[in-house]
Amino acid sequence: EEEIPQPQAGHIRVEVEGFGINFADIMARKGLYQDAPPTPCVVGYESVGRTMDDSMIDGTTVPAGTRVVAFSRFGGYSTHVLADERAVQPIPEEMPLGEALALAVQYCTAYHCAEERVSVFPEDHVLVQAAAGGVGTALVQLLKRKGCTIYGTAGSEEKLKYIQEQGVHVPINYRKQDFTKVVKEKLGNRGLDIVFDSLGGKSYSDGFKSLGKGGRIVGFGAAEQVDGGLQVVNQLKLAANFGLFSPIQLLMNSRAMIGVNMLHIADDRPEVLARTMKAVVDLWKSGEIKPVVGGEFKADELAEAHEFVEGRKSMGKVAVRW
Repeated sequence: EEEIPQPQAGHIRVEVEGFGINFADIMARKGLYQDAPPTPCVVGYESVGRTMDDSMIDGTTVPAGTRVVAFSRFGGYSTHVLADERAVQPIPEEMPLGEALALAVQYCTAYHCAEERVSVFPEDHVLVQAAAGGVGTALVQLLKRKGCTIYGTAGSEEKLKYIQEQGVHVPINYRKQDFTKVVKEKLGNRGLDIVFDSLGGKSYSDGFKSLGKGGRIVGFGAAEQVDGGLQVVNQLKLAANFGLFSPIQLLMNSRAMIGVNMLHIADDRPEVLARTMKAVVDLWKSGEIKPVVGGEFKADELAEAHEFVEGRKSMGKVAVRW
């Protein structure tokens, strides 16, 4: 147990209603996430709760007791958190807990990837790896607004049906199909315009090979690492699976590789996080996005919640309520 955080300039204290589970939490628990503090530690990036003091958000004073969603640099699995005022957004009372939690990390990540790091056009063909996951679902919903053709991978018939309902035009069962062959059959030498990859390793290198001229791949995770562990041989295998790329290779084919780590964005460019958080809350209010809640657990069921996410059983956001 720790003391309730004291007021601090430029920060907002939040009494927490609930917090979300992200795959990075699983990696941190296993010692696979290099940005995490040494264990034992309190992980978690996102919380929903009420401000404990009168606070300043976006240049406006909001009273104590205002319901907010907050992004924090770990410590989210707490009854009280202290968050940078630029990483907190007021939310409507009627916004469900799980949907609010999805906005902080998953939808901010997806928005930054699909709205700020690349331009998406109606004629584009776009692949989303792990399309049934939290960020995958967010990406599909954001891409659907663009009118592009969406390809999505998932590992079960249930998840394939789910991603189709979300807006995927070409669902691919990665356990039974090679997505590179599906893309080749559909597009020939044209290739994909954009790939969003959260898996890393071979998935990333295969995605890059599936790009056409002018294509871009956006990598924002390495979920493949969880299965391999920290052993040196597994780390080397993961690195090798990513592949070796030359700048000349990118230049000649007019391709681009883009990396996204929202934790580092929040650390070094907090104004970007503030902008994306406000944008996704506004999109929820306008009805343009609708986060899917994959499950809700009680705080004493945290182990079950982690197993649910790690076992890739979830579709959408997994929330934990105090």
